[in-house]
Amino acid sequence: MDRRSNHLSLILALLLSVSSSSAQSFLGVNYGEVADNLPSPDATARLLKTTTISKVRLYGVDANFIREMAGTKISLVIGASNGDIPSLATDTAAASRWLSANVLAFPDTPISIISVGNEVLELGDASLASQLLPAMQNLHNAAMAAGGAAAGIKISTVNTMAVLSQSDPPSSGAFHPDLNSNLQQIVAFLQKTGSPFMINPYPYFAYQSDPRPETLAFCLFQPNAGRLDAVSKITYMNMFDAQLDAVKSALGRLGFPNTDIVVAETGWPYRGDSSEAGANLENAKAYTNNLISHLKSQVGTPLMPGKSVDTYLFALYDEDLKPGPTSERSFGLFHPDLTPTYDAGLTSGSTSVAPSTAPPQSGNSSNIPTSNMWCVPKDGVDDAQLQVDLDYACAQQGVDCGPIQPGGACYDPNTVRSHATYAMNQLYQVAGRNSWNCDFSKTAILTSENPSYASCVYPGGQ
Repeated sequence: MDRRSNHLSLILALLLSVSSSSAQSFLGVNYGEVADNLPSPDATARLLKTTTISKVRLYGVDANFIREMAGTKISLVIGASNGDIPSLATDTAAASRWLSANVLAFPDTPISIISVGNEVLELGDASLASQLLPAMQNLHNAAMAAGGAAAGIKISTVNTMAVLSQSDPPSSGAFHPDLNSNLQQIVAFLQKTGSPFMINPYPYFAYQSDPRPETLAFCLFQPNAGRLDAVSKITYMNMFDAQLDAVKSALGRLGFPNTDIVVAETGWPYRGDSSEAGANLENAKAYTNNLISHLKSQVGTPLMPGKSVDTYLFALYDEDLKPGPTSERSFGLFHPDLTPTYDAGLTSGSTSVAPSTAPPQSGNSSNIPTSNMWCVPKDGVDDAQLQVDLDYACAQQGVDCGPIQPGGACYDPNTVRSHATYAMNQLYQVAGRNSWNCDFSKTAILTSENPSYASCVYPGGQ
């Protein structure tokens, strides 16, 4: 074993030794392989087992990796390539052979979805687009005929936000008219088979087209004024929810309001060219952490409340052979040596480092002593803003929002205000108990009245 292998083995051993938290059922990651410097499939499999990631999406079929995931609780999305579509569409025997080679050959590996092609409808290839649904149908029929676990695999395809002709405001969401015929049939198939509509929302690209500070805050789940949808009268507090609800509206207009949605890709690059606004480590960390906290809250979106949409982060590693701007090669959550690019809180049982202590914000220069104090929301702050505060607080290093998760001592009452109160106070306490740590864009206030109740104990007051 060479020195590099020894190094990787040591890192994995250390990660496995602290693995204790259960995986997040809604959290997945994309594993692209357009690179020449990736860890071996077995090293990647062992890395994933040390994280809270419960799902992995492959863009094709990597037999070695699929084999390494046997016996785990991490489910896989595997892909039939665009080049496979013509034969899958016209030859039922080809579909059966594909299933046999890429699914039935791995009976001990949990495979949840087969994605047929990638972004096919956006390619402008009418012939390929017309073959997409027959290919999906033939694979579905082959899986049903195979029976067993294969019969439970969902068949879908992945789309970008470019399939929408309108997305702002979210209530106006609509698909491109020239795609409606194909989409009508495809989504009917998805709904009939209980398969999800898979979409790639990227708030990063929305910010690229509108690089204002207020747009950045909206895209990063940070405190902001929100954006009112004048038709639905809903105020959106982040771009991710707005993009998903635009897709939800588009599906409704197509006649399929109950079709499930899965986020097949989303992420933020940690570096980019000088022309790529916002592509930096700080923003990537903020987006990923705040997105995960938003998903953990189980609040959902305004049009899909009460649950988190299954979301696959982009991406596990950088893909150094990808063409295009620097950002295309800079989405990786982990380096090839298995160390994290930044702390996204993905490692099971990981310990958080001390939180950063920001200087006082303008307009808040109070220096009063803040011991024996707790940070709580001001009266009159609405739930939309409190949800932003909640997501922001839970995403910060050192903040433990476990007690407000289902089964936690502070989960009840299950209201946004109650959960936000706990999280905002947590951040105030761990960030240094300075008056500016209880600001939250002027939505919070310090109190000497202990908000603890029953078995829910609020830190503070020492």
